[in-house]
Amino acid sequence: MLAMERLSTEIYIFLWTIAMSSLFGLIHCVKYSTDAGVVEGKLNVHLVPHSHDDVGWLKTVDQYYVGSYNSIQHGCIENVLDSVVEALHRDPNRKFVFAEQAFFQRWWATQNEEIREVVRRLVDRGQLEFVNGGWCMHDEAAAHYIDMIDQTTLGHHFIKEQFNKTPRAGWQIDPFGHSAVHAYLLGAELGFDSVHFARIDYQDKEKRKRDKTLEIFANAFFVHYGPPPGFHFEVNDDAVPIQDNLLLDDYNVEQRVNDFIQAAIIQANVTRTSHIMWTMGDDFQYQYAETWFKQMDKFIHYVNKDGRVNVLYSTPSIYTDSKYAANETWPLKFHDYFPYADREHAYWTGFFSSRPGFKRYVRALSGYYLAARQFEFFAGRRNGANTYSLGDALGIAQHHDAITGTSKQHTTDDYAKRLAVGAHEAEAVVNSALSCLVSAKSVRKCTASTVTFGQCQLLNISYCPPTEQDIPEEKSLVVVAYNPLGWSRNDTIRIPVNDSNLVVQDYLGNIVESQFINMDNVSIKLRSLYAKAYLGISLQQFPKYWLFFRASVPPLGWNTYFISKTSGKGQSVSAYLSMVESPQNQTVEIGPGNLKMSFSLSSGLLTRMFNSKTGVDVSIQQGFSWYASSTDSDQPSGAYIFRPSGAPSIVPISKPIKVVRGPIVDEIHQVFDSWIYQVTRLYKDKEHAEVEYTIGPIDSGKEVITWMKANMVTNNVFYTDSNGRDFLKRILNYREDWNLTVNEPVAGNYYPINLGIYVVDDKSELSVLVDRAAGGASIEEGEVELMLHRRTVDDDSRGVGEPLDEMVCIHGKCEGLVIRGSYCININHSGAGSRWRRTIGQEIYSPLLLAFTHENVETWKASYSTNLTFMDPNYSLPPNVALITLQELEDRSVLLRLAHLYEVGEDAEYSKMATIELKKMFAGKEVKEVKETSLSANQEISQMRRLDWKVEEDKDSRQPSRASRGGPVNVSTLVVELGPMEIRTFLLKF
Repeated sequence: MLAMERLSTEIYIFLWTIAMSSLFGLIHCVKYSTDAGVVEGKLNVHLVPHSHDDVGWLKTVDQYYVGSYNSIQHGCIENVLDSVVEALHRDPNRKFVFAEQAFFQRWWATQNEEIREVVRRLVDRGQLEFVNGGWCMHDEAAAHYIDMIDQTTLGHHFIKEQFNKTPRAGWQIDPFGHSAVHAYLLGAELGFDSVHFARIDYQDKEKRKRDKTLEIFANAFFVHYGPPPGFHFEVNDDAVPIQDNLLLDDYNVEQRVNDFIQAAIIQANVTRTSHIMWTMGDDFQYQYAETWFKQMDKFIHYVNKDGRVNVLYSTPSIYTDSKYAANETWPLKFHDYFPYADREHAYWTGFFSSRPGFKRYVRALSGYYLAARQFEFFAGRRNGANTYSLGDALGIAQHHDAITGTSKQHTTDDYAKRLAVGAHEAEAVVNSALSCLVSAKSVRKCTASTVTFGQCQLLNISYCPPTEQDIPEEKSLVVVAYNPLGWSRNDTIRIPVNDSNLVVQDYLGNIVESQFINMDNVSIKLRSLYAKAYLGISLQQFPKYWLFFRASVPPLGWNTYFISKTSGKGQSVSAYLSMVESPQNQTVEIGPGNLKMSFSLSSGLLTRMFNSKTGVDVSIQQGFSWYASSTDSDQPSGAYIFRPSGAPSIVPISKPIKVVRGPIVDEIHQVFDSWIYQVTRLYKDKEHAEVEYTIGPIDSGKEVITWMKANMVTNNVFYTDSNGRDFLKRILNYREDWNLTVNEPVAGNYYPINLGIYVVDDKSELSVLVDRAAGGASIEEGEVELMLHRRTVDDDSRGVGEPLDEMVCIHGKCEGLVIRGSYCININHSGAGSRWRRTIGQEIYSPLLLAFTHENVETWKASYSTNLTFMDPNYSLPPNVALITLQELEDRSVLLRLAHLYEVGEDAEYSKMATIELKKMFAGKEVKEVKETSLSANQEISQMRRLDWKVEEDKDSRQPSRASRGGPVNVSTLVVELGPMEIRTFLLKF
């Protein structure tokens, strides 16, 4: 009986299981309808699946790619791409956008042809769309415009080569503020129809929500770059999924549909047209893509079944086309989105200056990369070393957590390592190319050569082995100075040497005036410490002198100088050994040329600048101060955020000034306390002062500034550059788009600087040019301040998880990082400073490239080319035009990019159309074909099609300026025209 009951129970359970399984199977065999498109007359919610993948931040690039060190942060880009491709392949209606080519190209290189073909189909069908398409999502504050162009070109090249596609949408969703240059240059000039971003000032955003002006050509997201709250579906999230199985608990289809519609309507109320975008993703999402796509499938199915709104899988391109088709008029934006604050007392202006050493390394290598590619072109691409590694490292370094200085320390170290590897390889390219080019005396073609050149990447700390070596008997130190600019230049070369009994000759045998200055103790100490820390070398000897001599170098060419031991009477008459002067008067005036500077012997500070040629005379002081970093628990100062605690403290002069004079340069040496050393140099043939500072180690909690205070009436107005390009007017405590509530009077008036800052009144201009990205402001009337170094006590709670605390360590003993850098100061008549800023700005970005070797002078002259320009000897580029790219590509075509340096109305003569003669620029070569392209060279200019947006009339009657632009290139004359601020890109064949 018990057996029968047991059998009966088992049969019942079996039958119940079959029934439930059938029912369960029926429920889960529902096919979700995901093929929705745009529906007229309804609110259309565009779901844009994406993963924001930082090219390094809390982990290094490679750690993020392979998914290691997940104890720091979960993130594996390899998994993301594997998973997304599989999920897209399952349903042809699903879509996904991807931005960072530094990651995608790593992944693509490891895929077999079968997977590659699947991906090509996904791209062709519009399921996988590349947005931005650069190597990274570059920063817009601390990145130079040439670097922004280069990293974008690198990514676009691969997309074009592999998929024959050109990205249509900018996707700058995480940079901490947005520049004017990026909008017009890295947007419209790339052929983008829209730019999408998330971060704008919290006060600005609230006003734009009220006015329905979040969207212009640029689309500022309603909420950050993730979906509305409650719709985030990563595998480990706690968001409530749609549960549509009636046999399981918590069935919630109706509730979740209502939640969705309510969130959509809230967003629709602050935008124009019947289209809104939901960015369905976040940092390092889609590790298991189905968790997102299954939920989106269900929402599309059930919300559309409800019928009140329409939901569809979309991309920025589809969304932009829908907005455009609505025939709406859109507001205009004339300025930038700096500075950015995400809430009260939280201005993201600290990162403008964070990690100044790394910022300088990037800027120096950016200029070097430009020159190295020129050599690669002139010598011809060959097997072996190339410039790709440096281009890759520089592309990664433009990421908005790299150049900004907002990554963890170990990640920043990795960025620096990549740059060092790339620089080493590029240096080999330059040495090899120069070796073969100097061997070709009569033709501009490489000839095999045994010459071995050395370069000195650490001249800033006086470390240069080729110049410090004892010059061998009957030989000289050969200095080849290459000029990467398109016009000739006169500059002063400064190198460390061990002997003052030296004479400098040019390639014609003329003795060149030279000057020796004793090496200062600060440079010797800096050299010793950092050579040991970074090179592992314990230096026992130190150079005794700095040798200065003037060099004149032709455009895109070189001159050769010979430094020899003096051998006869009278040969050293042009060499001057400077001695420290003991001033007798209370006012010390220096300057061997037109520009003079006066210093007070009692205070040790600058008191006056005077130019005897122009007559400009400005009373001015210069010094250093430091802000105490706020440690307020509500919002401390950190890597991202600058929040000072009170007024700045002045750093006093602690020792009497030291005066050094000579025929080439005068110097004033100042010691500010024990941790700031400054050398101000005035050169005979320059109209500016060069100020070299050495700052550190600094205590935690100090944010160090230099300031210049002039007797000028500036009305709280100053000007800063945008990514090294345009200069924008800034007004203290003012924003042009909304009435600013001032809660941080210092940090809220800081702006990013890549080229310079200046103030002007009705008599004169005071201009300052920088050697790296920095933050700056004019807080007081007639004052300019630059932040040069910072070290904070706390993390600022924006994700990096550690304070900004840079140190250098030797054998476990650590101290704060010392920063050495320089800036240039110029005074001019009001309205006349632009020529100096533009010309010297180019020379700072592209310094002379110096290469050294040892050889007998007569042997060198007989065997090698000592003076050469690759242009027509009687030609140079106009002074308002810069050569910003000259690069031979893999297919032997040549990428040429020319930039007009002046804005409309900036200069009466130079703000006009410029002409460039390609035949003279490439003398000795026959230009067989010229194709003008988009900025990133991924499409011919004739093929570019951009949407023509309707814009509102501006209340102040401002309209977009229609600057003149150059016409088509005449195939016969090969003359290129450039209008003000225009950049034109060409592919040439020779």
